[in-house]
Amino acid sequence: MDRIDAMRAFISVVNENTFTGAAEHLDTSPQLVSKYVSQLEKHLGVRLLNRTTRRVHLTEAGRRYFERATQVLTDIEEMESELGEMQTQARGQLRISAPVSFAVRHMAPLLCAFQKAHPAVDIDLQLNDRKVDIVEEGFDIALRIGHLRSSSLIARKIAPVRIVTCASPAYLDNHGLPQTLDQLSGHHYLRYSYMDSSSNVPLFRALQSIAERGEGHMSSNNGDVLLEAAVAGAGIAVQPTFITGPAVASGQLQVILEEYAPEPLGLYAIYAHRQLLASKVRAFIDFMEGYFGDPPYWDRFDLPRSGATT
Repeated sequence: MDRIDAMRAFISVVNENTFTGAAEHLDTSPQLVSKYVSQLEKHLGVRLLNRTTRRVHLTEAGRRYFERATQVLTDIEEMESELGEMQTQARGQLRISAPVSFAVRHMAPLLCAFQKAHPAVDIDLQLNDRKVDIVEEGFDIALRIGHLRSSSLIARKIAPVRIVTCASPAYLDNHGLPQTLDQLSGHHYLRYSYMDSSSNVPLFRALQSIAERGEGHMSSNNGDVLLEAAVAGAGIAVQPTFITGPAVASGQLQVILEEYAPEPLGLYAIYAHRQLLASKVRAFIDFMEGYFGDPPYWDRFDLPRSGATT
């Protein structure tokens, strides 16, 4: 027995006062309506209706069941309607995980503009540079930067991410301007600790090598800390332009070793399912695409060349 169908049949019998009227309302046969009601009474162990040849009468148990069943079906219909609206209108809470430095520098205007366009969406933004498990930790979307490996998750590229090697002019005056990787010996490396130390990128291998055999190096899991250290003259940093852009544009940092620059990364929106995607998720992903521009606004300046005056 389908309990919901049986409940609907019982309520229709009460409202129409006859099994025939209920059958017409439900577009089915009187025999099936009678079967549903009988099965429901057997399941509940009580008589719900007293039947006569002309009409039906509710028992005391039937009256109580009718009131509660009517409310249950109303709740189910409202729930289904709300879920349907969530698929057609962006609404509800949107949980996002994003890298710390990128979010601090670039997410607030995006989120404000998105909520202005979709006021029924609440935002819960959590900042973390580790790779969160979006399913286990209950995130709708995770923003990630890198070269993505294949997985069961869906990824949408939002923007390219350029990586530059840079240091302050004062640091380069004191330690010399390296023109090749071999000339990095004796320099101080400001290392981002989430970087894969086994990277095959020649630049990273060279920097990691001098860090392992030298002194005066610094490691941090936050790019903004390394940026400020580089501006202060502590060493050479390899960071994305969405962090270093303003400092480079203002001359506080100078880009070096451009011919050894790592291949650009990507900013990706990661989510779990392609089918039956909630409208709030689809709306946010669509909103992000193109928001930062092509090229992204943090790359819209001329990087001072190695050895150029600032």
